[in-house]
Amino acid sequence: MKPYDLIVFDWDGTVMDSEHRIVTCMQRAGADTLSSIPTDAEVREIIGLGMQEAVARLWPEANDDDVQKIIEAYRVHWLGDQIPDSELFEGAAETIEALTDRGYLLAVATGKSRRGLDRVLDESGLGRYFHMTRCADEAHSKPHPQMLQDILTDLNTEPNKALVVGDTEYDIQMAANAKVDAVGVSYGAHDQQRLIDCGAKTILHSLTELIDWLEKQ
Repeated sequence: MKPYDLIVFDWDGTVMDSEHRIVTCMQRAGADTLSSIPTDAEVREIIGLGMQEAVARLWPEANDDDVQKIIEAYRVHWLGDQIPDSELFEGAAETIEALTDRGYLLAVATGKSRRGLDRVLDESGLGRYFHMTRCADEAHSKPHPQMLQDILTDLNTEPNKALVVGDTEYDIQMAANAKVDAVGVSYGAHDQQRLIDCGAKTILHSLTELIDWLEKQ
């Protein structure tokens, strides 16, 4: 008997190794608009949040117009071809396929925009495996539980039958706020002790470890 019916993945930093691309795009957006460039560490800290929240944290002095200009500049860089595309983490595609074969429902809850997520789902070929996806421009940003609650409702799943997999404290806090279990990954934006402190049930050092962990529950 499966311990959960539904596995909900964060995307950036969990399934796809996109940290460098996010950091570079955000820094270039700041240079284009406010001539203010955040450090690598400052950008890593906001990975996982929706764009509005992320930009507001990085540039607290920015007014509403500035925030929108930064977001648009970020999207121009992200959708352009000046920065190398991100790659899936090793074993991510195989793990997702294996979970499908074992009968799990799969979903994505991400701080990405709908346009950005649809693009990477298409390019990676993984879109067909996910029964539902939810983005930060469709709901409140993490750690608010709305994205996860929408997924639970639409897939008719009780909170105790779902599991979140993420790399930031925002993922783990979102899960806790929806009364859903969560596991963290050690290779993403936030260090593993932060994830444990937020309530992660375990830390995976590779997404491929998820199958074995589930089978032991």
